[in-house]
Amino acid sequence: MIQMTLIQIDNYGPWTVTPTPRAEADLQILQAELYADLQRQFAVKGGLVFFTRFDNMLAVTNGVDMDHHLRIQKSINNRYPITVSMGVGTAETPYEAQRSATSALQKYGGAQSEERSEILAIEGLVKPDDSFVQIAHIDINGITDSLTDIIPAYDTSFIVNRVQHFLMKKLIEKGSLLFFIGGDNFMSPCNGMNPEGLLTIIEEIEEETNIALKAGVGKGPNAEKAANLADLALEEIRGGCTYNLVHVMKEQV
Repeated sequence: MIQMTLIQIDNYGPWTVTPTPRAEADLQILQAELYADLQRQFAVKGGLVFFTRFDNMLAVTNGVDMDHHLRIQKSINNRYPITVSMGVGTAETPYEAQRSATSALQKYGGAQSEERSEILAIEGLVKPDDSFVQIAHIDINGITDSLTDIIPAYDTSFIVNRVQHFLMKKLIEKGSLLFFIGGDNFMSPCNGMNPEGLLTIIEEIEEETNIALKAGVGKGPNAEKAANLADLALEEIRGGCTYNLVHVMKEQV
């Protein structure tokens, strides 16, 4: 079972323009610092936060209990001009877990509700014996030589975003999620997907976009361990790789 937490800034849209529109640079700084702060605090318990729209973030939080969620909320409230509400859900697949987390929070009011503040809505928490996270680290083959050092920077970014779109579309059909994590790298919580299914998706994307990908898959009791194993798996096939490859490493319990 995978556990996911939706993190949502309370009443953020109205706050950004009250009493007048706030400086855009200040808003970007707040969002970036909040993301880094949340990442740091969830990482203490082996969690991993992914930005989606910055005012909304999704985290894989196996091993993070109710008390730690509450401590994070209190810490943010003490140091920022905004508060965050959270929804927590569990399921066999990441998509269903985030859906459960979203539904739990939505029951307490909308994202721009003036009444909703610092809510922690828990649909479920994964028991330690049932905790399992599978994560794939996916990147583009040879992007530096084929794109970064050849074409304009914005064009490279456009291609990376296009690949992300294709990956998201195919992975969500399998109950998996995908997040951009910088450079040419993506991370996919993918409980329930076998390596052969991921390899098929990678091959389909190369046929459709002419962009080759490779991936490492890690499995562990929490996001931190699964992601680290995925990184190690990818490193084994990185460097001079000209084929789409998937390598799997399991966490030894």
